[in-house]
Amino acid sequence: MNSSLKLFSVRGIDIRVHLTFPLILLWAAFQFGVLGGGGLAGALFGVISISLLFVLVTLHELGHSFAALNYGVPVERITLLPIGGVAQLRHMPDNPKQELVIALAGPAVNVALAILMGGVAILFGLPLSNPLTSGISLTFGSIFSYIFFYNMILALFNMIPAFPMDGGRVLRAALAMKLDYARATNIAATIGRALAVLFGIYGLFNGQFFSVLIAIFIYSGATQEAQMVQFRQRLRGYTVQQAYSNQVPVLDPADSLRNVVNWTARGLTDFPVAHYGTYVGFLGNERLMAALQEDGPDQTVAAVMARDVQPVSLTTDLYDVQQRLNHEQLNALPVVEYGRIIGIISGRHIRHMLRMAAMRPELFPRVQSA
Repeated sequence: MNSSLKLFSVRGIDIRVHLTFPLILLWAAFQFGVLGGGGLAGALFGVISISLLFVLVTLHELGHSFAALNYGVPVERITLLPIGGVAQLRHMPDNPKQELVIALAGPAVNVALAILMGGVAILFGLPLSNPLTSGISLTFGSIFSYIFFYNMILALFNMIPAFPMDGGRVLRAALAMKLDYARATNIAATIGRALAVLFGIYGLFNGQFFSVLIAIFIYSGATQEAQMVQFRQRLRGYTVQQAYSNQVPVLDPADSLRNVVNWTARGLTDFPVAHYGTYVGFLGNERLMAALQEDGPDQTVAAVMARDVQPVSLTTDLYDVQQRLNHEQLNALPVVEYGRIIGIISGRHIRHMLRMAAMRPELFPRVQSA
């Protein structure tokens, strides 16, 4: 079951809201209505203000996304969570200057909004002080002041030098201009984890449970970033030719699924499909199992195979293969040479190759990138 719901799309980017998002609205109603003593008016102020604040969060994430698209980096989706928004990029660019621009694009949106809102406030005589110190009320001026104030907080908070905050990526990009990318990531991730621990301790001793959740989020994000880059460094330079298997049956579109079942009994789960040797489709294990369960084994391979699984070549980088396997939720990908099927590459093949390379690195030389 999907854990988020689609709201709308912008330039092909799905804007989704996580199923736990209403918790932040309930917290806002309780915070301003009950703890703040504002009653129903306070609860409505909280819900309206937080909802508008997340509109700014969405614009912030769109800033990152548009910058990424400008550099040819695909953006999967933007998901709104109770603790903020996350723009899921397919990958970060290898060029640290491009990563720097992408990381700064989000806070730049908040700064632009602050300038715009400041101009509107001056034009219409609206207050710009912190409404929590001057007193809140269910008025346009009070809500406007709250949004303006916390828009700036959002920009400043995101510049904390800790993954997955924007400041962590800015720090990594700046370090990567002088250091190895993996070392730059480790330094930035270590700083991020240290700040998360301090932030969590502060939240515990001051009874701020929300701060503790944010600290856990930052610590986890820094750790995951370091692990991802470490895995990336392990795979970079190795190619499909060093890991793929050519010991796989090639199905014909006219084959019956009954024949395919015989192959699965021998431990094979993913199959390229070719017509007179030319690649035409791919039949993965999950698609095969679903077809057998729904319509039985008398279907043809052509009726159930996937026609949109793009094959890889022998020179494709293994990191790119692993990224596609994760993104497309596949166990394997077909390998072709001059349009003809020659095998498949799977996560299992990659892991086996890495183990062998660790034992005998001279047998698996890395390809130096240009």
